[in-house]
Amino acid sequence: MPPRPRQKPPVPLLHQVLWNENTDLAAACLSHPFVRGMADGTLPRAAFKRYIAQDVFFLDAYFRAYAMAAARITNDPARARAFHRLMGGVLEEVRLHEAYAKSLGIDIRRVKPYPCVQAYTDFLLRTAWHEGPGETVAAMTPCMRLYSWLGKALRPDLRKRHPYARWIENYSSPEFDALATELESLLDRLAVDGQVTRDAYRYALQCEVEFFTAPLGK
Repeated sequence: MPPRPRQKPPVPLLHQVLWNENTDLAAACLSHPFVRGMADGTLPRAAFKRYIAQDVFFLDAYFRAYAMAAARITNDPARARAFHRLMGGVLEEVRLHEAYAKSLGIDIRRVKPYPCVQAYTDFLLRTAWHEGPGETVAAMTPCMRLYSWLGKALRPDLRKRHPYARWIENYSSPEFDALATELESLLDRLAVDGQVTRDAYRYALQCEVEFFTAPLGK
């Protein structure tokens, strides 16, 4: 019997290629003192308060970037519905953060962004305004996938009365992972593998590292 021809391994999808190319930055987030402090519950409440205030500002821009990308989708109801679901996911995050803000005494109307957060949101909105949906999705995907990955990595650290249980439970949930997967699916369909796409993806992850660093300062 002649030997069977070897099957070629499947070609990785674009979202897999980009994630695999940037695992160094994902690992930097996981090992970051802010994230480790959330994992073991030792993160100072003041640092978490500063982080939540910045994330409220960030999510407003993130929602608007989705809206601008969705506005460029024409004659494609399936993709329009996908963006609608993703925008709904952001609104759910906003509701969670509003609850955090209330318990932490944050006036979300008076939040002033840190320079690194302002740079991140400017990048997202500039990309959404000047580039196509593919480039915009490439800039937005790292946030969703990273947070799902971090949530699942921190889930085993949960214990009774963990001060950051709600954060870990939200980002480790199947519902949040499904949204991250849906965004990655849009990335695969809308983005072109090229330097602009790869640079946008990596820059967003670099911004995530800085986002965790900033609240640790005074």
